[in-house]
Amino acid sequence: MLFMFKMSGKSKLSGGRQSDKDFKEQGNKYFNACKFDSAIDCYSKAIALNPGIPTYYTNRALCYIKNNKFQLAVHDSRSALERDSTLVKGHFYLGTALLELDKLDEAILHLQTAFEFTKKDPGSYYDDTISSKIRLAKKKKFNTLEEKRIQQEIDLHTYINRLILEDRDRQMTTVKVDEPTEEETMRMSHIEVEADKHVAEVQALFSKVDERRARREVPDYLCGKISFELLKDPVITPSGSPTTGRI
Repeated sequence: MLFMFKMSGKSKLSGGRQSDKDFKEQGNKYFNACKFDSAIDCYSKAIALNPGIPTYYTNRALCYIKNNKFQLAVHDSRSALERDSTLVKGHFYLGTALLELDKLDEAILHLQTAFEFTKKDPGSYYDDTISSKIRLAKKKKFNTLEEKRIQQEIDLHTYINRLILEDRDRQMTTVKVDEPTEEETMRMSHIEVEADKHVAEVQALFSKVDERRARREVPDYLCGKISFELLKDPVITPSGSPTTGRI
C-alpha cells in the first residue's frame, strides 16, 4: 500500500511515484520546449498534489498566456496572489492577461504593483519587461479614450446637422402649399438657403478640428520613465531626456 507524507514542505510518495516538485520540474522542461499543453498538464498535477505553492499557479498562468487563454491565466494569477500577495510574477501575469482582455485600469494597477516590488531587486530581469508592459497598457488606454473622443465629435456633428434639417423641414411645413404664391416661394427658398448656410457653418467649424479627430499617437519619449504618465509640455534636455510635469 502506498503512503503520502510531507518532507521539507513538498509532497513525497512512496513506491517511486512522482511528487509535486517532480511534476513542476517536468512542466518546466515542457515549457522550455514550447510544449505548453503538456506543461499545463504537469503543473496541474503538481497543484493537485500540493495546492499551497503559488509558483505552480504562476507557471501554469504563463502557459495559458502563451496559449492565448487569458481568462484562465487571470484565474491562476489570482490564485497565486491569494497565497502570496507580494509575488511579482503573480501581479505581472495578472496584469498581462487583463491587458489582453482590455480590462485596462485593473491591468495597469497590477503591472504597477509588480513594478513597485521589482524596486526591491534592482536590475531584475522583470524590471524593463514590466516597464514596457505598463507603457503598452497606458498607450492602449490612451488610444481607447482617443477613439471615444473621435466618435463623440462625429456624433455631435451629426446631431447638430440633424437639428438644422429638422428645423428647416418644420419651417417648410408652415408655408408649403399645393400652389404657393410668389411670396411663399421666396419664403421657402429663404428657408432652404438659411439651412444650407447653417450646415456649411457647422461643417467649417468641425473642419477646424479635423486634425484633432485623427487619432493621436504618443511616442515613448513623451512618457515618463518613472511615472509612465504622458508628459505635459515636455522639454528635451541635452542628455536627451524629457522633463516637466504630467498631464
